[in-house]
Amino acid sequence: MASADLRQELVCSICLSIYTDPVTLRCGHNFCRVCIDRVPDTQEGSGAYTCPECRAECQERPALQRNITLCNIVGSLRPTQPYQEETGIFCSHCIHSPAPAAKSCLHCEAHLCDNHLRVHSKSPEHVLCDPTTALGNRKCSVHKELFRYYCTEDAACICMSCCQIGGHRGHQMESLDEASKKKKEKLRNVLQKLTRMRKETEERDQSLQVQGRKFQQKSADIRERVIRLSGDIRRQLEDLEKRALSEISRQEQCFSLSLCHLIQHLEIKKDELSRKMRHIEELCNMSDPVTVLQEPDTGDSCDTEDTERRHTLAYDVGVLDTSLFSRTLCALSDTIIAINKGIYVPEVTDIVLDVNTAGICMRISEDRKTVSRSNVTHVHRQTADRFECDQVISSRRFSSGRHYWEVDVSKSEWWRVGMCYPSIARRGDQSVIGDNNKSWCLSRNNCEYSVIDKRNSIYFADIIPCDRVRIYLDYEAGQLSFYALCNPITHLHTFNASFTEPLHAALYVGEGCVKISMELGPEMLPL
Repeated sequence: MASADLRQELVCSICLSIYTDPVTLRCGHNFCRVCIDRVPDTQEGSGAYTCPECRAECQERPALQRNITLCNIVGSLRPTQPYQEETGIFCSHCIHSPAPAAKSCLHCEAHLCDNHLRVHSKSPEHVLCDPTTALGNRKCSVHKELFRYYCTEDAACICMSCCQIGGHRGHQMESLDEASKKKKEKLRNVLQKLTRMRKETEERDQSLQVQGRKFQQKSADIRERVIRLSGDIRRQLEDLEKRALSEISRQEQCFSLSLCHLIQHLEIKKDELSRKMRHIEELCNMSDPVTVLQEPDTGDSCDTEDTERRHTLAYDVGVLDTSLFSRTLCALSDTIIAINKGIYVPEVTDIVLDVNTAGICMRISEDRKTVSRSNVTHVHRQTADRFECDQVISSRRFSSGRHYWEVDVSKSEWWRVGMCYPSIARRGDQSVIGDNNKSWCLSRNNCEYSVIDKRNSIYFADIIPCDRVRIYLDYEAGQLSFYALCNPITHLHTFNASFTEPLHAALYVGEGCVKISMELGPEMLPL
């Protein structure tokens, strides 16, 4: 009885189990550290913290003081009562001083401590198991007998009477141990599959996190570039404004000086002409013919050519030279074009392959990013969309916008990458991309590189020194471009067409494997 009373004193009032790392509040009550540590969290915002036992209040979060004496008592008690701590099931025969159960008898439907277990019957019908409260679940509800066998046809545990006279007579039977062993084997296989799926899920999660970080970094880079280019625009506009205003002032000054000189010259010329006019008038009024005839002629002495030249100069100076402003506007236009090339980032397209279109010798990775050619013919469900050749297209189609995607071709020397209409043939010679009027591609066959459209090939004189290719689509502009992702990026070829259908990404693999890569290239894509 004393032992039971002591046990009651060592039970936490929150979890109703023996203390684990007991701590004391200011009011003197004891609790498990884990249990009492959660209570203040539920009382946040109520204005006061209270003890779960006596409701004593305090304004600040209570400090938890470890009860060393109680810890020592609990520590000394636990080794003598291991079953009590683990199961909480006590012996059915220990009435006055409950002792933890060591085993449960399925036949007697009783719990036994170590002392009563020694004197318990050892006959076969008394089946012992670990302490459990679900004793009724181990007996047949019809015959009230212990389960002995497992019926594989009905997937049920049955007793001996069920086998002999019950509804399971004549069915395939297995011992409980044998059936349990088989089920455990199945569960282990399921566990392995789930473990593999969890690992793949974690890898995909990590991949998404990496893509998220890359996106954030790319956004930060673009933001920085926009700010930098905006500053450059402002500086260039200020410089262009200063140059234009300075040129206007210079032309104004030149025109003013030239105009002043011309006016002075005209004033002198006007005085000279007035003097000559007076002299001629005097001659005309003379009565002496000899004097008139002896006077030299003055009618052609006016410097008309000089006057015309100066008038022309004045006109030329008065016309504002706009060539500088034209050059300024051209420079500003070039700046805007350069900014557009630097800032615009086409959409990085996430492409996955459509397994239902893959040829019978094509192997598609689980993430649907890698396609390889195998000498083994894979079993694929026959569909109208499946290619007869070693080719596959993307599940996504593009009918607008600007997009680009990249391919790692380092592990193959025979491939074609490009885009095609969904109406491309799936069988025959014209089903390969490039060999019809519904597709465009970049091709490598051993060391020969070419672009192909309508079976017309344009070969490159040089070997492309790169293991990654970028395909860029501007649907509205009708352009499909191919780039070698070297440093710097090398433009290979651009097809121009009026697209009449949506486009799919397409991969043809003659040997090895080709992988869709979503990593950004070494620099921005030139437009």
